[in-house]
Parts: sequence; C-alpha cells; structure tokens
Amino acid sequence: MLSQGLRTVIYHVPDLAKAKAWYSAAFGVLPYFDEPFYVGFNINGYELGLDPDMTAVQPGSNVEAYWAVQNADAAFKSLLEKGATIFKEVQEVGQSIYVGMVKDPFGNTIGIIENGHFQSDKNSLSAKL
Repeated sequence: MLSQGLRTVIYHVPDLAKAKAWYSAAFGVLPYFDEPFYVGFNINGYELGLDPDMTAVQPGSNVEAYWAVQNADAAFKSLLEKGATIFKEVQEVGQSIYVGMVKDPFGNTIGIIENGHFQSDKNSLSAKL
C-alpha cells in the first residue's frame, strides 16, 4: 500500500516567529520540532507544519498536504512510474524525516512523508471501515 493515511499539512508563512506563537496559542500545544527553517506541531497524531519558504507559493495557495509512507524513496519512485512528475525531490528535512512532492497528471501536488515520529492510529476511521 502506498499510503498510511494523511499525515501532515504545511502552511507557508512569511513570519515564522509570529506564526509559531499564533498556532501554539490557537491549538494549545508547543512545537515538537522547532528550527529556523520549519516548525512542526503534533496535533492529536497529525502534523501541522509551518514553513517560512514562500518562494513557490502565493498567499492563499500556500498549503501542502503530505501522505504518510513507510519508505519515501520507494513511494516517490512508484508515483513517478505511474505518470507523476517531480515537483520536489525526496530529501531529509531533519531528525530522519524525509519528504518529497510530485505533480499528478492534472497539475495537483501530492506530498509524501516518511516520519517515524508518528505512528498510525489503529483506531482511526479507516481502520473501522
């Protein structure tokens, strides 16, 4: 199976410090990952990420969704073999977390993330169906 489920949503923000303070207050949690290039929150087993890199986005089109995978390189290759194109190569972003993005044949981005800090919830809705 390619995906373990939706894992991460990333908001690109022009002011990381202000965004970190706002999201900490809004969700009542402190970040589990806090670096100048990325801030990550664990919100009930899902990741809310803040990325200060605004180069490839515009305000209003600055959200990335990532599907959890066991092996980012294998999932990336599989998507490319099915006709996706490279948007962002798989790379380690710290703490053995790997991310990459492809574009589907329709121009939509699909993010994949290999993140051992998060485990699948066996009581999730998909497990009950």
